[in-house]
Formats: sequence, C-alpha cells, structure tokens
Amino acid sequence: MCGILGILLANEDQFVSFSSTGDNYSHHSSTNQVLISCLFPNSLACEQVNQMIFDGLTVLQHRGQDAAGIVTSERGRLHLRKDNGLVKDVFRTHHMIELRGNFGLGHVRYPTAGSSSCAEAQPLYTNYPYGICVAHNGNITNTDELAEELRTKCQRHINTDSDSELLLNMFAEGMASKDSGCDELDMKEKVFKAIEQVMAKCKGGYAGMYLINGIGLVGFRDPHGIRPIVFGSRQAKSSETDSPVPQTPAKMRKAGGSLDYCMASESVAIDTLGFKLVRDIRAGEAIFIDFKGNCHTRQCHANASMAPCIFEYVYFARPDSIMDGISVYESRLMMGEKLAHKIMKTHPDHDIDVVIPIPDTSRTSALQSAYHLGRPFREGFIKNRYIARTFIMPGQESRKKSVRLKLNTIKSEFAGRNVLLVDDSVVRGTTAREIIDMARDAGANKVYFASAAPPIRYPNIYGIDIPTRNELVAFERNEEEIAEHIGCDWIVYQDTADLEDAVRQCTVPEVPVEKFDTSCFTGTYVTGETIGNEYFQRIHELRNDAAQEERRSGKVSEKEAPVPSGAQQGCESVHNDQRDETNVQKGCEAI
Repeated sequence: MCGILGILLANEDQFVSFSSTGDNYSHHSSTNQVLISCLFPNSLACEQVNQMIFDGLTVLQHRGQDAAGIVTSERGRLHLRKDNGLVKDVFRTHHMIELRGNFGLGHVRYPTAGSSSCAEAQPLYTNYPYGICVAHNGNITNTDELAEELRTKCQRHINTDSDSELLLNMFAEGMASKDSGCDELDMKEKVFKAIEQVMAKCKGGYAGMYLINGIGLVGFRDPHGIRPIVFGSRQAKSSETDSPVPQTPAKMRKAGGSLDYCMASESVAIDTLGFKLVRDIRAGEAIFIDFKGNCHTRQCHANASMAPCIFEYVYFARPDSIMDGISVYESRLMMGEKLAHKIMKTHPDHDIDVVIPIPDTSRTSALQSAYHLGRPFREGFIKNRYIARTFIMPGQESRKKSVRLKLNTIKSEFAGRNVLLVDDSVVRGTTAREIIDMARDAGANKVYFASAAPPIRYPNIYGIDIPTRNELVAFERNEEEIAEHIGCDWIVYQDTADLEDAVRQCTVPEVPVEKFDTSCFTGTYVTGETIGNEYFQRIHELRNDAAQEERRSGKVSEKEAPVPSGAQQGCESVHNDQRDETNVQKGCEAI
C-alpha cells in the first residue's frame, strides 16, 4: 500500500520560484503505496508545489513508512529526491529548495513487491519519450510476462524487481508508439491509447499517476477498481472568476487555467490541501489533465467492473476519508454493530465487564460494539504515536518488539475485570498475542478477543503485505485453536457477509458498489489467480518473513546480483543522499 501526490501550475510564466534561503520551510532533523497528484494550471506562487506535495504525503504517511520521494518539473527540467525513511526525514530544507517547478509527483512506499532498496523508492523515471515519471499504489500479478515482453519485444532495460518500473515502461512504450494512429499534436488521444494498452496487459490491483514532462498529469485505476484514487479541484488563486468549482470532470474540459487539480489515494489529502472532492476515478478510467489545465476523462477498459478492496475500510484508510462514496468512519461503525450482534449470538451469556479497543484503527468499531453490547467503553491502552504501524513493519521480530514499545496499559481498567479486546483484524497474531499478555499482566481476570474482520486465511496479491498462508494465524486453524494460540479465553470474528453488508450499507446512490475484493478472507481473486499456482509459490519464496529478513541482513541469493560497493545500498549515487551538513551541495538528483 502506497501513496502519491502531484501538482501542476500550468502557466509557468506566473510561477515565481521561492527564496533560496528556504525560510518557508522548517529545518528537518538528519537523525534518520500513498497516492496524491495535484495540478495548478494558473496559480501564483503564493503556494509552492513542493510544499503542498510534502504536506500531502505527510497526511498519507499512514499508507507507507518505508520510503518517500518527490519529483518536480521546472521549465522542462526534472528534480528528484527520494530515499528510505519517513517524509519528515527524507526531505530537508536544502532538498525542498531544489524541488522547484510548477508540477510534480510524490510517493510514500509500503513495499509488497520488489525489495526495500531505496533505488526502488518512487517516483520512477524514464527519459524516453518526453520524460515520464510514475507513482504507483498496488501490485501487478503478471510481472514475469510483462518483463519478458519489455526486454525482448521492446528492447527496454528493466533494472529493478519493482512492478512499478513495468507500469512505467509499458506506458512509455505506448506513448512512443508510431502505430497509435494519433497525430503528434493530439496528445490527449495518445495518452488514452497508451493507458488502454497498460490496462489491457497489466493484471492486478493498481492505481497510479504519470507525470509527462511539459505535457501534463495522468491518473488511472485498474479495471476492477481494487486500489483507491480520488480526484478534486479548486479555483486557481489567480483566477478572475468566483464561480463555483465544476462538479464533474466533463465540465472541466475547457477550464483553461482557471482550476487547480489534485488526485490522491484518500480524500483526506484532498481536504487537507484545500481542494473540493469531485469524485473517485472509476474502475478502468483515466483522467488526463493537460499542461493548460484542461481536464479530460475516458473509460480505457471495456470490461471494467467495480470490486474495491474491502481491507481499505477495515484497516488501511484513515477514518476521515471517503472512498467510492463510502465514509470509512461510518463503515467502521457498522462493522462494530454487526460484530456486537455476532458476539451476542455466539456467547449469549457472556460475562464481559468492559470493552477496550486496540489503538488506533479499531477504536470506531469498538465504540459501537460496546454500545450495542450494553457495556462500558474504556481506553485501556495508551499508544506511543512515534512508533510505526506494526502490521506494516517489516519482519516478525520487529513487529513483536514494537508492540510493547507502542502500547502501554492503564492497569486500573484491567484489574479484576473480564475484558473484551477489539481489533480491526488479526493477521499473523503477533500483535494480538503480545497485547493479550499485556492485558493479563495488568490484572485482567479473563481476556476475550473480537476481530472486526473475518479470519485472514489467504495471501493478498493486490498491494497489501499478506503474502504467505503459513504465516497467517488463521491458516489451518479454527477459532478455538486460534484462541489457544494467541492466549485469549475465546475469540469472535466478523462474518464475511456481515463485513460486506456493513460497508455496502454506507454507499451512496451515485456510486453503487455491489462487489468487493475479499480475497484474503475467501481465497477468491477477482483477477483469476488460484491458490497453489506458480505465482503464489513465487511470492512465497520472495516475500515470506525469512526471505525479507535475509535481504535486510545483506545476504545475496543465487538469483540476485550483489550490489556494487559504491552503490549506497541500492540508491543512486547522488550528492544529497549521504553527506555531512558541513559539505552541503544544494541540489537534488539530476535526471
């Protein structure tokens, strides 16, 4: 799961670069799959594209904490900065000064494909044609097939294991094609035909954006709408009209520089940056915003059908986001209500004294469960907000160690009581087991556990790090065995049908959603993969905890080439990556 951000100020003549002193930016300490794109067609320099991308990525930091990157375009020259780490640590004052330009992309990474090398941090770039960058959220499932085609038929070099590089090169190949039937001046048609080619050949769940240097921004979503992406706009600061923002992209086709645009993984970034949410990009749709600020849309896949990932509503998305017209907060309230009914059905004579959420995601569901169970809701765990989300923390040992650092108990809420702990989901069971031990250490009499999601028994292949069945606590275990494994007195899971109903009941008439991707619960994959085939065997070998730990320790498998000694752990050798403050050479990576 990742996030990206892009901004374009279409009239470069009105773009005034900011002071080289960097007074507008705070100095960031050197101790150290989110998607956003924005287009400012005619805005004055009262707001900088780099600062807005930085702010947007910070809002979406929960979607990825492994790496961050920003690329901007300044009069045909691209400036790039990316590295492993959080947004606040990757971008310091001298980086921000050099990220000049009137449009750009940003990305925060949560790795599910490829490695954790900062060379695979996004945005990624290819110089031909035009100069194209990509920021991508999700996962491509037919990577071997695509890589072979690009190498043999297109003579394109693939330098990493990242599926995002394949998305970049597939689009670039379409844009470079002389057989598109488009006049070179008809860039809109050229862009949409290239997107059609990408969607026809790339299987999986993905949402992303392309920055085409000097031409514009493209946002797109896979034919099943698995990964989220929303679209917003506002009046440009320099616009002479006070008319309201058009409510549909069709009315923005001749905006002519009067509107600014923003695309993001979640609507919370649209809101925070001062834009008005227009709608989600639809399954199989692309939105092209040209350099003049005109907005064009097209359905690029004939057999598109909506099946958004339900795990976004369960865990990943912020509660104040709206996805496909569905309020994440309201859907979690419904999950809590249905979970309470399941508890009363399976344990009608329960002796629960208090309901305690496991911060933070489960708080909404736990509150509603407590209300319907008629039991008090209490905060029993206090969270250290400076520890990363444990589910997306790499490595089992890191996750186990992190739980005790992240949470501490309020012992008076546990002492002598029968407590119901509510979590959004149980994946590997690592966090649940540690938290149950903490509850018992705090004096709890009995510890019950409830999950707002069904048992996770299958890998997720669309961009969430649930890669191997044998690492899942529910794999080949029933509820009694799971309860014994994690150490609670009993456990209750949400039913899959109830989870789907909880989210579906929050839909709006304008955006009907009848189907969801629930593959990690049911084993049914909307793109057709079958458990046990070669693809699942390969991702097991590449992405299980042992394999990831081996890569992090620096061991090289027989299939991998060693990293050259001067390669800075896989990063490009750029002056601003690793250096002393006393020898700062202002400048981002030159493309």
